[in-house]
Amino acid sequence: MPIPSRAALRQHLVETRISGDVATPRENNLAHYRHLANGKRNWWLGLELGDRWTDEQDVLAVMAERCGVNDDPEHRQGQDTIDPDLTLAGLDRMAARLREAAEAGARVLVATGHPGALLDLHRRTAQALREAGCDVVRIPGGLRADDGFVVQFADVAVYEAGASLWHTHSPTPMDAILDGLERGGEPLPDLVVADHGWAGRAGQRGIDSIGYADCNDPALFIGELEGTMRVTVPLDDHVTDPRFYEPMTAYLLDTAGLPGADRGY
Repeated sequence: MPIPSRAALRQHLVETRISGDVATPRENNLAHYRHLANGKRNWWLGLELGDRWTDEQDVLAVMAERCGVNDDPEHRQGQDTIDPDLTLAGLDRMAARLREAAEAGARVLVATGHPGALLDLHRRTAQALREAGCDVVRIPGGLRADDGFVVQFADVAVYEAGASLWHTHSPTPMDAILDGLERGGEPLPDLVVADHGWAGRAGQRGIDSIGYADCNDPALFIGELEGTMRVTVPLDDHVTDPRFYEPMTAYLLDTAGLPGADRGY
């Protein structure tokens, strides 16, 4: 299939609910904004927000501006939204940074806390970067985090426990990788491509970090606002079929000038 135009991709994002009227309910979004404002670290996604975001209405305002959720504080239940134009703009910013990495032959680490939905998106990104001349990080072996292990499949770092790959918001797996690289005398990555706590903690530790975030994950949008995250792309990070992300991946790689944009799509 051809690489989608911007207009075609926008229509696809809305039709598949990657953006537009997304499945994440308003009640869940507001609960997460409140948890972040109340200082609950699980919702900080590896960032250190201090006492700068203690009002959930301030968090809502950021999410309305940068993600496209409904900005009405009285809208408490039902549907919420992600602005597809903000998704496209985020993809363009991410593509620009990927292009920079490819041109520089940068050292890049790719990771996901959403292996059930985003693993192939990240795999194709890692493969394209490797083919473009980047040094894709091979993580150290035997890394432990939380109650499981940090492992790597197809150049993508993931969290594994009980013979299963797990959805996790924890920043601890990223700490395990970066600490392991330092112990082994290996250079840290120049760029991290990730999501959830993997992306947030990399940015917090001073590494250029770009990633994806859902409308119930406000920390990474705040991170981009404050400059800790380089790019945060708003999208529903677990739609009903992982293949729905394939046109978006093709658009991203093509816009970045990376190889393989039309491969497997």
